[in-house]
Amino acid sequence: MISSSWLWIPLTIFAAAAQTVRNTAQRHLTAELGTLGATLVRFLYGMPVLGVWLCLVLLLGGSPQPVLTWAFGGWVVVAALSQMAGTALLLRAMEERSFAIGLVYSKSEVIQVALFSILFLGETLSGVAVGAIVIATLGVVLLTPRPPSPQGARRSWADPAALYGLASGSAFAISVVGYRGANLTLQCGSAFLAAAETLFWSQLLQAILLCTWLLARNPAIVLGALRQWRVSIFAGVAGASASLANVTALALAPASQVRTLILIEVVFSYFVSRRVFHEAMNRREFVGIVFIMAGVVLILSTAH
Repeated sequence: MISSSWLWIPLTIFAAAAQTVRNTAQRHLTAELGTLGATLVRFLYGMPVLGVWLCLVLLLGGSPQPVLTWAFGGWVVVAALSQMAGTALLLRAMEERSFAIGLVYSKSEVIQVALFSILFLGETLSGVAVGAIVIATLGVVLLTPRPPSPQGARRSWADPAALYGLASGSAFAISVVGYRGANLTLQCGSAFLAAAETLFWSQLLQAILLCTWLLARNPAIVLGALRQWRVSIFAGVAGASASLANVTALALAPASQVRTLILIEVVFSYFVSRRVFHEAMNRREFVGIVFIMAGVVLILSTAH
C-alpha cells in the first residue's frame, strides 16, 4: 500500500487552482459547443498530456510498468463511468427549477466519499476529520444561492432537482473511491506512476465513450471541438493537470481528506467571480468562506 505523505496537500491545492482555470475555459467553450462539447474537450485534449506524462514517469521514475490486473480494470471502469454519470446527473439537476438546492445536494459528495471510503476501502476517520467534513460542507451550503422565497424553498427540497443533485453527489463520491481503489490496487510503490496509469486508462475510456456517442448522435459537436482547438487545448491541459494532481493526491492520502481540502476550489472560484463582476460579499457568504477555511484547517491538522 502506498504510504501517505504531506505531498498530497500542495498537490490538492494545485488541483483546486487548475480546476478553477479549467472551469473558466469550459464556460467559454460551452457558449460555442454546448455542455457535452465542453465536456468532450476536457477528455479529448487532455489525453495527449496524460499519455506524455505516463511515458515520462515510466522513463524517468525508475519504477517498472505495473501489472494491470482485473481488479485495477474494475476500479477504473467504476471511476470513469460514475464520474460521467455524476456529470450528467448534475446537469440534469441544473435543468430543474431548484438549481440552488440541486447544487447543495451534489456537494454532499464530500460526506458520501467518507462513507464509501469506510465501506469499500476500509479507511477510518477521526472525530476531527468528521467535524472538518461537516463544517466545510456547511460552508458550501452557505455560499449556494438561496431559493427565491421561503415558500419556494420548502417545496424545492422535495422536487426532482434535489434527487438529481443527491444522486450526482453519490456518483462523484463513488468515482473518487474508484480512483483511490485503482491506485491502491496497482501496488507499484510510486504514487505518481499509480496515478498516471489510473488516470490514463480511465480518461481514455471516457473519451472513447463520449466521442463515439456524439459521433452517432451529433457529429457537429465533435467537429466544433476540433475547430475550437486553441481554447480547447488550454482547457484540456488545465483539466489534465488538475486530474493528475488530484488522482496523485488520492494515491497518497485518504479520499476523505483530499476531497475536503479540494473544497478550497469553491473559495478560489468565488473570489474569481467577485473579482470579475465586482460584486460585494454579504455576511452569509463571508461566513460560508470562513466555514470552508475552518474545515480545511481542521482536515490539515489530521494529516500525518
